[in-house]
Amino acid sequence: MKGLKWRLAKDRLFRGLVYLLSLLSISPLIIILLYIFKRGLKVINWSFLTHLPKPVGVEGGGVANAIVGTIILVFIAVLISTPLGIWAGLYLSEKRRGLFPEVVRVAVDILQAIPSIVVGIIAYLWVVKPMGRFSALSGGIALSIMMLPMVVRSTEEVLKLIPPYIKEASLALGVPYWRTVLKVIIPAGLPGILSGVLLGISRVAGETAPLLFTAFGNQFMNWNILKPVNALPLLIFNYAMSPYEEWKRLAWGASALLIIMVLTVNIISRLAGRRWKVQL
Repeated sequence: MKGLKWRLAKDRLFRGLVYLLSLLSISPLIIILLYIFKRGLKVINWSFLTHLPKPVGVEGGGVANAIVGTIILVFIAVLISTPLGIWAGLYLSEKRRGLFPEVVRVAVDILQAIPSIVVGIIAYLWVVKPMGRFSALSGGIALSIMMLPMVVRSTEEVLKLIPPYIKEASLALGVPYWRTVLKVIIPAGLPGILSGVLLGISRVAGETAPLLFTAFGNQFMNWNILKPVNALPLLIFNYAMSPYEEWKRLAWGASALLIIMVLTVNIISRLAGRRWKVQL
């Protein structure tokens, strides 16, 4: 009886230790979020979301141009990286052995490990210099390079978990392989693929270093992808380092807004992932 009580006590002690360590591991995130929301949420209002920045020394203004620029940059990144990533992930899931698939996997892992500032320099040399100008297009290409490995690996892992008899049943009915891929394999893993794309979006939406060499920034509203655009990470970087209190206030508001956007995308990706797991 005493041995049983001692084992139960140790079990409760160990469980409490696990809970405590888990709480300590997420406490920095909680503290950071609370601090940013405390400083930034009071800045966010309708004027903040819909107006352009004011000149130096003038109070008020907003970050509408940065919001639009962020959307444009992320859209270009998704437009480039999603089809390439899905097809590369499909190839790796179908060709699981061989020299070339292994080379592709290693290349994807290396690409994912490249620092963001290096990606920015590469995009500057490949896109900005030949074009002779900074632009939203070059920024979107830089973000797509960073987003591509996440789409590839998530697609590969999702499609590997699809039961093989689904593909075999389609082929047994005489459906061509290309049609089986488009109509059976990809739709079966679509929620999981979508989850990977959303995680990639949340990964690149807050990047600043690549945009310093590509998108450059713009104080005005711009919808032309061949011209410089502003973005929330760029605005936060520039305004937080400025000596003007009004700009620092806007930087806190932009920080809170960016975190809300990233958290929303992460929550949506989690929900999509759960739906995919239930379907399988």
